[in-house]
Amino acid sequence: MLSFWRNSFVSLSSVLVMTITLLTIGSLMLTSVVLDSVLSDLKSKVDVNVYFTLSAPDEEMMKVQSTLQKMPEVASVEFVSREQALAEFKDKHKDDSLTLQALDELGDNPLGARLNIVAKDPSQYESIVKTLESESVLGAGASGEAGVIDKVNYRQNKVVIDRLSEIIASAKQLGFSVALALILVSILITFNTIRLVIYMSREEIAVMRLVGASSTYVRGPFIVGGMIYGAMSALISIFIFWPITWWLAQHTTDFFGGVNLFDYYVHNFFQIFIVIFGSGIIFGGISSFLAVRKYLKV
Repeated sequence: MLSFWRNSFVSLSSVLVMTITLLTIGSLMLTSVVLDSVLSDLKSKVDVNVYFTLSAPDEEMMKVQSTLQKMPEVASVEFVSREQALAEFKDKHKDDSLTLQALDELGDNPLGARLNIVAKDPSQYESIVKTLESESVLGAGASGEAGVIDKVNYRQNKVVIDRLSEIIASAKQLGFSVALALILVSILITFNTIRLVIYMSREEIAVMRLVGASSTYVRGPFIVGGMIYGAMSALISIFIFWPITWWLAQHTTDFFGGVNLFDYYVHNFFQIFIVIFGSGIIFGGISSFLAVRKYLKV
């Protein structure tokens, strides 16, 4: 700590730079949470509908639903009865009097029951539909009579589903690339800043080496000092994240898939603390180890 106060301006600069580095790492962690929430929200908005024939028996429809629920690719299956489908149709067209009048003139419910299928990943819809198109699931008998499924709207939604799969894959790749680039730049800046701190003590290092001090003996205090810088920066970063996540919580809740960043930060505080605190100590120690090596050669 003596060297910290002796070179207070440079030391504070090092702490500031490391704080920015750790804030970058913490921000990337929180951003990934928001990104995952947004992608999950997008996934949930894309589904495939299975429409049953008007004469489909209840037991056959339940059999199809049960088969789908057992598939590992399926996240959820919602059964919508004929009555529910009719009520939804009327509510959707409540302002279209002509459509409602035509529906009343039919005198019967023209809509069949359906299943709303949500896959765990949009890319898995094709395999789910292939299973639906198999003879056993469609309910065709041995004599070849028609099955209980009228149609599956996967083909109509395929363009949207494929596009969404591409967006999700690209977003993940872009997020990983940006995170890696920012971390590498932050580490490089941290290394150069700590190197400046050690540069201030280059003459002291040279004297210690001339009187026979070993490399380990000389390097030790600087590594410990770098770790202290890292620990101080980590504590500052963790403190800063508290009001920031609280302020951002209302915006992320309303616009980014319903995730509350402040709740996430509080509930995962221990894990976040370990990552940021550990990163600070490791970055400070390694940067000091590498920076002091240049001045050990006498």
